[in-house]
Amino acid sequence: MNLNKIKIFYDNNNHKSLLIYKFLKKKLKKNIFYYKNLNIVIGGDGYMLSIIKKNKNSKNIFYGINSGNYGFLMNKFSREKILINIKKSKKISISPLQMLVKKKDGKLKKAIAINEVSILRQSKQAATISVKKNSKFVIKKLVGDGLLVSTPAGSTAYNLSVHGPILDLNSKKVAISPISPFRPRRWRGKVVSDKSIIKIKNLDMKKRPISITADNYQIRNIKEATVFTLNKIKINLLYDFNSSLQKKIKLEQARKETS
Repeated sequence: MNLNKIKIFYDNNNHKSLLIYKFLKKKLKKNIFYYKNLNIVIGGDGYMLSIIKKNKNSKNIFYGINSGNYGFLMNKFSREKILINIKKSKKISISPLQMLVKKKDGKLKKAIAINEVSILRQSKQAATISVKKNSKFVIKKLVGDGLLVSTPAGSTAYNLSVHGPILDLNSKKVAISPISPFRPRRWRGKVVSDKSIIKIKNLDMKKRPISITADNYQIRNIKEATVFTLNKIKINLLYDFNSSLQKKIKLEQARKETS
């Protein structure tokens, strides 16, 4: 819906999202409010990611309102302060990952990821994969459940759950993290420049099939994939003045250190 040049998206599978939407709709009708290219997204992180990808024009700005569980990409909803919070919010820009995939049957696929690209075994057999950064091997043979390539914005999501490093938002880095590595068991991954071209290859397609997922978009039976940061694309997110994405990342770093 478009009100005063603002687009509002809400997760219609979430009753709380609907209630917030109805409240905000009334608020915007009663107040003169203009913010060019603003998209208000009501839901959880997964819904936010889907809306951003469908509306990833670099001129768009996204303000997320959390109606899910954790909502790392979202802002806390306040009935009293919602309009003030939006007006005073601060913008940050992040770049997504691009993945180019060649399937077992030779078909080519592509997708973007704001949080991470995940490579996972799709059978009971462990995955066996090699990883290159540009033309040099990061690891010649990794045996395990899979691998993650994570952006700074996504480094506190799935990447953190597999004990990957939390990256500063301005680090210009990408994290490569193993998922349950079996061989080499103690390999912890690598942090590389966001200018790197990461090449992933399935070393045993017949016996050990693998899938690849960009956030929540999955491609199965892959032969190889190339992943790199799309620095030319900037996704603009708004965060409440006292709760920036950078601050959330630092809080997660502190929790990790004391856990």
